[in-house]
Amino acid sequence: MTLHVFSGIRDIAARYDGIVLDLWGVVHDGRDPYPGAVDCLKALRAAGRRVILLSNAPRRSETVVEQMEAMHIARDLYDDALSSGELAYRAVTGRADAFHAGLGRRVIHIGPERDRGLLEDMHLDRVTEVADADFIFNTGPWEDDETVADYEPLLFAAAKRRLPMVCANPDLEVIRAGKRIICAGALARRYEELGAPVAYHGKPFPEAYKGAMAAMGIADRSRVVAIGDSLLTDIKGGVGAGLDTVLVTSGIHGAELGVRYGEHADPARVEAAGRREGAMPIGIVPALIW
Repeated sequence: MTLHVFSGIRDIAARYDGIVLDLWGVVHDGRDPYPGAVDCLKALRAAGRRVILLSNAPRRSETVVEQMEAMHIARDLYDDALSSGELAYRAVTGRADAFHAGLGRRVIHIGPERDRGLLEDMHLDRVTEVADADFIFNTGPWEDDETVADYEPLLFAAAKRRLPMVCANPDLEVIRAGKRIICAGALARRYEELGAPVAYHGKPFPEAYKGAMAAMGIADRSRVVAIGDSLLTDIKGGVGAGLDTVLVTSGIHGAELGVRYGEHADPARVEAAGRREGAMPIGIVPALIW
């Protein structure tokens, strides 16, 4: 397989009618849009392409939209947005499968204050002690400078009781304004290693792409491309959904690939990383630029 090297999104825009687009690490860094990203979205709209934002953000989709508007990423620059938090919300409130039907109502929330609104929408009874909980709702670390090791006592105690965990963001790590921090997925992975049950919501799992494609409204998957900066979530998930995928190389893998924002990566290094993760894109682009 030949890994195509694209200078910008204009190189692929004519090939596809729709784009499933990652947010963090591609459109913005958690605080500000990346240079050229908003202009690229405007160009895609002008070209008549459908754009669905698919984000592993542990909050409701409407909250993600509000946060982007605060970053001056206008709502009319994309067709719809779907977050992992929204998917978790639907699963916990709908309780349509055996795992979620058996969760109970008393929950320990692992995650920062900014994610509390998601639990309030679900009308659960929040508790602070493992002994009092029916399940764990995991949206990430309480503080950005924490590590998985900081959560070992809580995870060990909960795993001993085999409390189920709902993970509302499968990402292992993210870069916020240049700083690398762990995400909910890192805590969930450790919890699984302890033998405890976890339900993941978001990329790379099929429900995320089922939701994105329903919002896209394009039946022919050969006419849709998934663009993101994570091999483990964006690329693996897109490939699993039967979509072409393009990796933004200056995102989460930038240091590993030896590039800074907007720099072209060595295709050989990308191929080596893709083989290691079992997720190979059809091409690479340095950033979300037109």
